Amino acid sequence: MKKIYLIILIISMNCQVFSQINIIPKPTSIVEKKGYFIVGKKITINVIADDKSIIDIVNPLLNKFSEKCKDGFFKSNFNSLSKSDNIVFQLDNNLLNLGDEGYKLSITTKKIHVLAYKKAGLFYALQSLRQLIPLETKEIKIPCVEIIDIPKFQWRGLLLDCGRHFMDKAFVKRYIDLLSYYKMNRLHWHLTEDQGWRIEIKKYPKLTEIGAWRTEADGSRYGGFYTQDDIREVVAYAATKFVTVVPEIEMPGHSVAAIASYPSLSCTGKELNVETQWGVFKDIYCAGNDSTFVFIKNVLTEVMALFPSKYIHIGGDEAPKFRWERCDKCQQRIKANGLKGEHELQSWFIGQIDDFLAQHGRKLIGWDEILEGGLSKGATVQSWRGMEGAVAAARSGHDAIVSPTSHAYFDYDIANINMEKVYNFNPLPQELSIEESIHILGGECNLWSEHASQEKVDERVFPRILAMSEVLWTYPQKRDYESFRARVQQHYPVLNAMGVTYGFERDPLMIKTKADYQKREISAILEKTQQGTDIYFSTNGKKADRTSTLYTNPIIAKDSLKLNITILAKGSETGIYYEREFKLHKATGKIPQLKNPYSKSYPAQGENSLTDGIMGTNAFRDGNWQGFEGDDMVVVIDMGAATSFSHISCGFLQSTPSWIFFPPQAEYFVSKNGIDFVSVGVVKSPESPKNVELSVNRYKIDLPERNQYQYIKIVAKNMGICPDWHPGAGGKAWIFADEITVE
Repeated sequence: MKKIYLIILIISMNCQVFSQINIIPKPTSIVEKKGYFIVGKKITINVIADDKSIIDIVNPLLNKFSEKCKDGFFKSNFNSLSKSDNIVFQLDNNLLNLGDEGYKLSITTKKIHVLAYKKAGLFYALQSLRQLIPLETKEIKIPCVEIIDIPKFQWRGLLLDCGRHFMDKAFVKRYIDLLSYYKMNRLHWHLTEDQGWRIEIKKYPKLTEIGAWRTEADGSRYGGFYTQDDIREVVAYAATKFVTVVPEIEMPGHSVAAIASYPSLSCTGKELNVETQWGVFKDIYCAGNDSTFVFIKNVLTEVMALFPSKYIHIGGDEAPKFRWERCDKCQQRIKANGLKGEHELQSWFIGQIDDFLAQHGRKLIGWDEILEGGLSKGATVQSWRGMEGAVAAARSGHDAIVSPTSHAYFDYDIANINMEKVYNFNPLPQELSIEESIHILGGECNLWSEHASQEKVDERVFPRILAMSEVLWTYPQKRDYESFRARVQQHYPVLNAMGVTYGFERDPLMIKTKADYQKREISAILEKTQQGTDIYFSTNGKKADRTSTLYTNPIIAKDSLKLNITILAKGSETGIYYEREFKLHKATGKIPQLKNPYSKSYPAQGENSLTDGIMGTNAFRDGNWQGFEGDDMVVVIDMGAATSFSHISCGFLQSTPSWIFFPPQAEYFVSKNGIDFVSVGVVKSPESPKNVELSVNRYKIDLPERNQYQYIKIVAKNMGICPDWHPGAGGKAWIFADEITVE
């Protein structure tokens, strides 16, 4: 076996000493020892392996040691192993138990010794070693430790959606660096969408001439794409970091950009524009047209030539069947293949692509909708609508990747998914047997870019990805969130050095109310949930900043209050901004009873959200809108005693691109005994559901005469499903409701 020597002289460094072991993800086994390995004037790094390319893995360590040395030098030769070697990287064929990515790292006061079975193991050992090296001190002191580290899951990834918002090549490569530093090994690159086609396909130039660009509301042209040379560069760079790039080419849905480029791919053949709105659209690839499959297979042939990944992701999600139901060719395809409807047609569609990929030695991944109508034989399922898709796939003998919206969607606000929630994620469904669990390959955190353009990605991904990296590497170790969070604090200086503009660990502000109807007062209570932050507020309608009032005590107002709130980390001028309106009314603090439960995806503040005195804003993810999917909202409020009032209102929000509609009508009832209810008014929807602009409206009634009632009931009708004209025709419609006021 050849032995490669790397020798470097170290004069001095400015580095900060870490007071403890702060490796993320936490190693499988770690034993701290007394003392430090101190980098002296002469360091001999010996790489024992047949593969000379391992020098490239070790080079970052050399650069770290030598970057500030005035007289340092570096050379390599092939002499025999010397007793003077004090840093050794070694591949050992006897360490099969470490797997492809595991390693052993031993640091004593005299020597650093890294052992692994495969090159990837040496690379991940180096990341741990890099995390142990202090940032800025006069000398480099590395704490003594014994580590054995083996990842639990083979698939540890991040989805980066460059379809809705284009991200430049350098940015993508930067994220490969960040992923590898935290031992993540998959970049799921989402390259095609309704709003943009981002990959050059030589056979179909219109995909990037037309499909890569959209006209925004202000008339500007937005877009971009990656040339095939760009793709090769990114893929090759990722390979040096042991990151596999998995492309996603959406089908049959989320394909408007492709159809806009080549209209014959759709059921209608009509010309379309690349979409500018977010949502789900009814124009999808025609499953009855043979030329559709010629197109897709030609595209995938070029994609496979660019990406050596074993897996190719084909989407398969959110494909409305509206066009297929009305397409003669699609209906003929159903009949000719003995299929039972459009869901089986989608399964047949996916099966054609599965077979094609298998013929080329590749495997298909699709979102969990590919289970509908039957799962094609070689498919791997990515489960996003909860964990049920992963369970179904594993029980049928198929592999699965978990990335549920509950824990893994990093485009969701920090108020919905905070770092602690990510850290408590269990990627292995408990209902699976040991044999079935083998099919769970691992997980991903997803960064969809509807509301996260390139400049906002960092604050969405970090620091939450640190939690996901540990979950996927160390499961099923017992977790200690406070210990993990303490290690995260030590990584902020590292992230600063890397130029990462990270966000908060959790929603830094908790807003509560306290009502005193006798005094006609409502108190807004603002609580910090993260140390090192300050709350500023204004009541004059201006955006709060450091010149505004510093919050110290509850803010008390008569009847109503409008606040502009800013929470800032100490020393920072960027923070999170809130606009909130508070209103005191006779039902404030009463607990509403719901006939149909609200969606777990949009719970707002929970059981008393509809009467907590906090009014919803024009952002449906502000934490104050309660969502009802497909069902009517039926709510009863017990006022506690006979109460006089003359007005009742309830706020509703409409955002039709997101499938949220005003109720066609809301009817109000009153009762003295909670059994016999009398209708006192009906409010119709104030505007057409075809209005795509987000709007908020309060459905208000005036009682015909002043009287006393103890119970109030509201029945807000849901549209049920999205109508035929809607891009998501056939999908469940939503009602979003906020404060019910009684005055």
